[in-house]
Amino acid sequence: MRALCWLGADGLAVRQVPDPELRNSADAIVRVRRSATCGADLPLLAGRAAALSVGDVLGHEFLGDVVEVGPGVRRHRIGDRVVVCAAVACGNCWYCRQGLFACCDNGSTGPAAAEAAWGQPTGGCFGQPRSAGGFAGSHAEYVRVPYADVGAFPVPEPVDDDRAVFASDAVPAGWLAAELGEVSPGDVVAVWGAGAVGQMAAQAALLRGADRVVVIDRYPQRLSLAQRHVGAETLDYLSVDVPAELRERSGGRGPDVCVEAVGMAWDGVEPRSLAERFAAAWPGAAPDRPIAVREAVHACRKGGTVVVLGTFTGFVDTFPLGAVMQKGLTVRAARQHGQRWIPMLLDRMARGEIHTGHLATHHLPLEQGALGYDLFRTRADGCLRTVFTP
Repeated sequence: MRALCWLGADGLAVRQVPDPELRNSADAIVRVRRSATCGADLPLLAGRAAALSVGDVLGHEFLGDVVEVGPGVRRHRIGDRVVVCAAVACGNCWYCRQGLFACCDNGSTGPAAAEAAWGQPTGGCFGQPRSAGGFAGSHAEYVRVPYADVGAFPVPEPVDDDRAVFASDAVPAGWLAAELGEVSPGDVVAVWGAGAVGQMAAQAALLRGADRVVVIDRYPQRLSLAQRHVGAETLDYLSVDVPAELRERSGGRGPDVCVEAVGMAWDGVEPRSLAERFAAAWPGAAPDRPIAVREAVHACRKGGTVVVLGTFTGFVDTFPLGAVMQKGLTVRAARQHGQRWIPMLLDRMARGEIHTGHLATHHLPLEQGALGYDLFRTRADGCLRTVFTP
């Protein structure tokens, strides 16, 4: 089959790779209909996360048709159109029974590496290196789906492919932010990052009754989409003092919930904010990658909640722990536990309550995968997400 592979110094290219095969009774093989780029892919390509191996297949957000099932699969038949959760989980371990699917004990292909890096193994993910617990990715014609009864879900007929693909990762990730932040009616919520996940976090906050939701970014096209399709207020961090503006919009206190939806993909342009001024005032506090996390901590009201939704894999220096303690903040973080919410989210999408059609700004055949990632990485031509069709 054809798949978009990482070729080391030669970048990305579509190559012929072996067809996936059933390895366990709970596996299914899915013929991919749509597969989307994601910001979590960019640290891999930039070498800021676990190293890819030549020939690794990228991609983790996808849907397709079931073409083969193992003898242990009970919930799916050949021909079913399914969306597959990006996180791989067994459904039976202690963590899965608590609904913490991304913490699964059995979903990773490389538990020893994860334990060495983070103290304990975590769940797996499509399109990640085996050293990071990953499985072959979705930018391909076919994908093997482990634990298919746990991670694959039938797509309601009213939800077309271009909308449904984002139920794999972006929509449940956004819902996770609202859950971790315990967003409730009357809250003011700020979201750093107007990408697909940030917009879904804003939409989830509004669905849970937030009074105001403000999305912060620097790209006019992304901010415009957040306004038109999500109904969020927006701020361009290059032109305003973000914490000051957020206090102005929240009765002088600061947002009740601050969501960081950027991660290591932050573009490195530092906002003119309290976080930057703090770093400049203290010689030992040099700026580091998680600029948006620091700004969220400084902007959040006392007693509020900061949710770290972006992808981080290593260590962070100059984290404002003093501000967390002195302000009495709650800081929460997780990878999305999509198996908990995807059926409910698909139903909401079918009823028109969750809008995702605008996220797929660019459609390309799989053969143009390298171009699709260039557009996505550089935000060229207003690219929010590139969706590939094999």
